Amino acid sequence: MKRLAALLMLLPALALPLLAQAQPRSSQAVHAEVHAEKLDDFINHVEDNNGGIGSLSIFRGGREVYARRFGQQNLPGVAYDENSRYQIASVTKMVTAILAFKLIEDGRLRLDDRLSSFFPDMPSSHQISIGNLLEHTSGLGNFAIRNGQVWVVDPLNQDEILREIRTQGVAFEPGERVAYSNSAYFLLRMILEQVYGRDYHDIVAQEIAAPLGLRNFASTRSHPGNTFKSYAFAGQWREIKEIVYSNVIGVGDIAATTHDLNVLITALFEYRLLRRETVEQMQPRPAGSGWGRGLAEFTYGENRFLGHGGDVLGSHSRVIYNPSDGVAIAYSTNGERIPTNDFLRAVVDLCYGREAVLPRIK
Repeated sequence: MKRLAALLMLLPALALPLLAQAQPRSSQAVHAEVHAEKLDDFINHVEDNNGGIGSLSIFRGGREVYARRFGQQNLPGVAYDENSRYQIASVTKMVTAILAFKLIEDGRLRLDDRLSSFFPDMPSSHQISIGNLLEHTSGLGNFAIRNGQVWVVDPLNQDEILREIRTQGVAFEPGERVAYSNSAYFLLRMILEQVYGRDYHDIVAQEIAAPLGLRNFASTRSHPGNTFKSYAFAGQWREIKEIVYSNVIGVGDIAATTHDLNVLITALFEYRLLRRETVEQMQPRPAGSGWGRGLAEFTYGENRFLGHGGDVLGSHSRVIYNPSDGVAIAYSTNGERIPTNDFLRAVVDLCYGREAVLPRIK
């Protein structure tokens, strides 16, 4: 529950009846520098032991050098193909932050604008700034958990959620410290809709997906089809009840492929979405401080990546980018038996030519 409370990223899935295809054991578009054979051996181990269901994509220098899907054939009666999406949970927050900074670059929003300009009835609204919302220093809580329980598994209306945010109040003075806040990004999404004058799914489609040519990247109110549902393993993979993604728009509702996630983060760090100085504002400062304004830090050995992660009840995603060498890694799973960080640690080690310890399958 602590992990969920910290990173909660929620989303609904619709595995539509497309023609099922067997996943080839060999990698696709492999580049020698990412040690493809060892990566294949690792993923074969995961797949052969029912260790997970998911997709891995690795980019270098702006192109895909490794791609592998695994485990989907173990889902009884589920159709899928190379365009099947995963719920990316709180990776959605990185997108919301990008959209906020696009407005800031255009002079339509400022980091020091106050929440009171948009939601004067929210706790500490005159003290909480847009910057506080972005960097998790607002003091606002996690609306997705009420009385110690995840309650967003059933449909809710926006007023119910806003009422819960007000009821939870603030845990500390804005700017006093960092505490991951789903409530902050829920309000930020609503602010974006006010300033853009469009619904979030339209903003994502027009400002992110269309310019980057992302064919498999959409917010939930775009009704993305061909999306995996969430599963848990108990002798075999069984579908589980997930959160309702319309409850977490802008917080954790986007569905995407790992390929499109890597296109997105590569474009961000190639400054095709935002200016260099803006992307620097998104990063944790100082280095090693964890959360920035839409980007978090992930360190594996001497390799420092920037990106975002996301977890809901059964689906988990992470997309990370190494600014020193242009390597981007995107991983999504809708059936996890190896914790995401352990999986990624092994992948990073193998990418950089190190030996990897096979993670324990729970």
